[in-house]
Amino acid sequence: MNILIHHNARIPVTQYGGTERMIWWLGKYLHQLGHQVTFLVKEGSSCPFAKVLFIQEGKTLREQIPAHIDVVHLNHRPTEEVGKPYLVTWHGNSDAHEELDQNSVFVSQNHASRFGSSIFVHNGLDFDDYGKPDFSVKRKHTHFLAKAAWRVKNVKGAIDITREAKQKLVVLGGNRLNLKMGFRFTPDLHVRFYGLVGGEEKTRLINESKALIFPVLWHEPFGIAITESLFMGCAVFGTPYGSLPELVPPEVGFLSEHKHLLVENLKDIDRFSPKRCHEYATDNFSAILMAKKYVGYYEEVLAGRKLNAKAPISLQTYPKFLPFLP
Repeated sequence: MNILIHHNARIPVTQYGGTERMIWWLGKYLHQLGHQVTFLVKEGSSCPFAKVLFIQEGKTLREQIPAHIDVVHLNHRPTEEVGKPYLVTWHGNSDAHEELDQNSVFVSQNHASRFGSSIFVHNGLDFDDYGKPDFSVKRKHTHFLAKAAWRVKNVKGAIDITREAKQKLVVLGGNRLNLKMGFRFTPDLHVRFYGLVGGEEKTRLINESKALIFPVLWHEPFGIAITESLFMGCAVFGTPYGSLPELVPPEVGFLSEHKHLLVENLKDIDRFSPKRCHEYATDNFSAILMAKKYVGYYEEVLAGRKLNAKAPISLQTYPKFLPFLP
């Protein structure tokens, strides 16, 4: 199968960029399955296992798709005729009552259900990018992994939980002083900030962590931070919103919208096995599983079938911030 993956970004990325990492890993494992992959991405991109075409401003998408391509994988809403069988992966949430494409694919079962769909593919990790976790290393802190400036990620809640549980916290994705979102300064001395961090340093910090603290205030579509933390042997403590109950069963973490229950259970962190967290992630969230499921959907659209019986649409309006209770 000749597959074109289109995304308006540059690849590869070395730090953040969840969608960019997903399409890179997807392309790599589609290639390993014997398919021919072409990326249509921003100028400056490169890839050793796939052909790379640069997006040409002023040309339609249809004009930029080579004739030999069988199926197109979009990561944005199509605004024009694609001219080939295609599907669209939605990586984020959408405005209430917005109608999406009939060939939409979501990134978790919960994500899909909130649009009246059952079509989803869990994001998968390329475990080669992380290496095997070292279970003998001393786990001396917890961690928060997200863009801390984004209020729905609730770094303040993570700081409060760990302060009350008397656990150290490292924040990956934020700074102690933040002027971009207004003046924000975090005086708590049990917290250490690392800013945007990737590669070996990020892996080391997660490997030395007991748990991911993830008290989000919105319906998280997926949460790569969750699965990569589990892979490195970290239990997950968070709020039960969006995909979290789907991704975090009781054997590998604890979920509650009540801060005091998260604190109480974090104090009992030793009941979670780092090895079991790792095994759960490898069994369920690999890039090869992701690639195989997408191949099934590619075959569906190649056969002329629509993935959804009707266009998915957001079923209800949600508050800007979901509850985080005492």
